[in-house]
Amino acid sequence: MNASDIMTRDVVTVSPETTVPELVQLLLSRNISGAPVVDAAGIMIGIVTEGDLVRRAELGTEKKRGGWLAFFTGTSTMAQEYVRSHGTKVSDIMTPGVVAVSRDTPLAEIADLIEDRHVRRVPVVDGGKVVGIVSRANLLRAWASLASETSTATADDTTIRTALLDELAHQNWTRRPENSVVVSEGVVHLWGLAATEEEKRALELAAERTPGVHAVRNHIVVLESEPYPLLLGA
Repeated sequence: MNASDIMTRDVVTVSPETTVPELVQLLLSRNISGAPVVDAAGIMIGIVTEGDLVRRAELGTEKKRGGWLAFFTGTSTMAQEYVRSHGTKVSDIMTPGVVAVSRDTPLAEIADLIEDRHVRRVPVVDGGKVVGIVSRANLLRAWASLASETSTATADDTTIRTALLDELAHQNWTRRPENSVVVSEGVVHLWGLAATEEEKRALELAAERTPGVHAVRNHIVVLESEPYPLLLGA
């Protein structure tokens, strides 16, 4: 799936000249937490979110520093913070140069951006203009839709075992699972050894997520709780 498959197309945008009170009313009335900022030609030049409104002089929440801390902070940073906490327009508080994605950006890349940048949404642009937005909520809805589609999948035991072994073969935390997986009437039985409880749980999750599985019986022994060491390749 790509950005175009799950993005919100009706995107609320603001201009750099939008006043801060107007921005606040817009966010509240539309029940959104942020909006792309576009210029007169409709080209995205930044983004503004509710997080940009946390440090406000009106609320008494602007940053305050003591003498020594202020000395080491530098006048440029303190001036910038003053503008953000006292600014009257979106251009004063917005984040410029925001990373955006295209319509065909895979969801995996979008998830990486959201996680790495600690953001809640990623704009989707075409020719510099905003055509959509992908938020954490969009990703959750996509996951919920896929989960409901796969929950009714059916498969025979051989197909289930082959699919599970193929999945485990691509994971670098597994060790020779071929003799540890038995499938009977849609029930997966996991046998053998695991280095940690996390590995045991990961194997169980891999089985649970395999299409056609009705239940999982986890018989794996965790070596970290046993009195003997784990031998590599065991």
